[in-house]
Amino acid sequence: MGLELGTYLVRSGILSATSDHASVVSINLFIALLCACIVIGHLLEETRWMNESITSLFLGLFTGVVILLTTQGKSSHILVFSEDLFFIYLLPPIIFNAGFQVKKKQFFRNFMTITLFGAVGTLISFFTISFGAIWLFKRMDIGDLDIGDMLAIGAIFSATDSVCTLQVLNQDETPLLYSLVFGEGVVNDATSVVLFNALQNFDLVHIDPSALFKFVLNFFYLFVSSTFLGVFTGLLSAYIIKKLYFGRHSTDREVALMMLMAYLSYMLAELLDLSGILTVFFCGIVMSHYTWHNVTESSRVTTKHAFATLSFIAETFLFLYVGMDALDIEKWTLASDSPANSVGVSAILVSLVLAGRAAFVFPLSFLSNLTKRSPDEKISFRQQIVIWWAGLMRGAVSIALAYNKFTSSGHTQLRGNAIMITSTITVVLFSTVVFGLMTKPLINLLLPAHRHSSDNNSEPSTPKSLTAPLLSSLNGSDLEIADHPLNRPSSIRLLLTKPAKTVHFYWRKFDNAIMRPIFGGRGFTPFVPGSPIEQSVHGGD
Repeated sequence: MGLELGTYLVRSGILSATSDHASVVSINLFIALLCACIVIGHLLEETRWMNESITSLFLGLFTGVVILLTTQGKSSHILVFSEDLFFIYLLPPIIFNAGFQVKKKQFFRNFMTITLFGAVGTLISFFTISFGAIWLFKRMDIGDLDIGDMLAIGAIFSATDSVCTLQVLNQDETPLLYSLVFGEGVVNDATSVVLFNALQNFDLVHIDPSALFKFVLNFFYLFVSSTFLGVFTGLLSAYIIKKLYFGRHSTDREVALMMLMAYLSYMLAELLDLSGILTVFFCGIVMSHYTWHNVTESSRVTTKHAFATLSFIAETFLFLYVGMDALDIEKWTLASDSPANSVGVSAILVSLVLAGRAAFVFPLSFLSNLTKRSPDEKISFRQQIVIWWAGLMRGAVSIALAYNKFTSSGHTQLRGNAIMITSTITVVLFSTVVFGLMTKPLINLLLPAHRHSSDNNSEPSTPKSLTAPLLSSLNGSDLEIADHPLNRPSSIRLLLTKPAKTVHFYWRKFDNAIMRPIFGGRGFTPFVPGSPIEQSVHGGD
């Protein structure tokens, strides 16, 4: 990576020293920019208008302008975009931390709705954007783009940016909205990436019913297999740590093993051509339920902050680079022959994103509400507007997929590809800045009392939420409410009328009777003489 950066810096004229020295300089510059993002983000935190993503974008843009002036218009950034850098090094910690620190009660309570939005909704958005692009772009002079490129555009712009959205929402203030947006964002990213990869290997020339059936079958196979692999890796880490109890000798080994097992789950998924996003997400959920309770107290604090820190740095890095790459002179030069077309393509893509989002949020919300008996469980129209708006932002996943499709190692000499890259960057910047800045005021306008009427079932804030096991809390159940205790299901009718509570009832029994005795978790942590847990327990007596 360092040599690649150095070589590019020398070739672009930014530096004229040796490649080793260039690599050191480029790394120092980027670390300094990351530090600046953190400091500026901290200073702007109280405004509640700016978040880390927007701060990083603006700083990236400013840095890009400085580099352009320094190099006399030859370059705007200090490294070349690499899909491997994104998918192998930056995305895993972001997704894993999302699963590791998710409020599982809300996530699993709304799991069917999340799956409906994240999987089915993404497919609806994909078809809306793809067919819209095919119909509209063929009337414009934007270069040689075939049907495969148009379908790829649908997959690229179906990927929402849950990172930026979740920095605006607060899961303690709006637990239902947060769980839906968060869960949909993760499933959406996985669906978009799986769909994009499947399209690259799909024969678009010879399409028949059997080929479509195989495509759909393979699509669901990837989902199930990826989820199973993540659960298996998480359980394996829990079993190893529970049986060997590394903490009796070194807490560092516990932390290292958790990190490496989490990363191993993602890399195994990539090796087996599965969805690494789904795998590492469910690995994070399982680790937070079982593995995290099997380590010492000091390891719990360390892992919680280590995973969050790695995720934060990766997010900041991504948006900082997107801001710098927005001024990449090479692509804008190729697209500058027809500026009207570039603006038109960007406007069309934003419109298709708006339409594709609306095409599934409101109809699927209606279907979801039909299955809910309690008015409190239904998604109100105002909440539907917030969900629709919150998913309009596009970010790093769209950028990575666009580069994968329309460039070679970050470069292109084709006019049509350059227009698609510059349009993608324009849509990402516009949606992140404009829609991102307006999300908070929109929530305050539509849900003015959300701070005072938080869901009674919301979980306590971090770090206490991390001590709550999967779907369990005060009397053994997160889904049991003090005024409405969960009764034992006695018939199929109860399963049909209250599926979430019924499934949870049997899951909790199975978890307590079989899973926790084998894999550990809260209440099953072994006490080793002299260990921090053993001392804390006896100290409390």
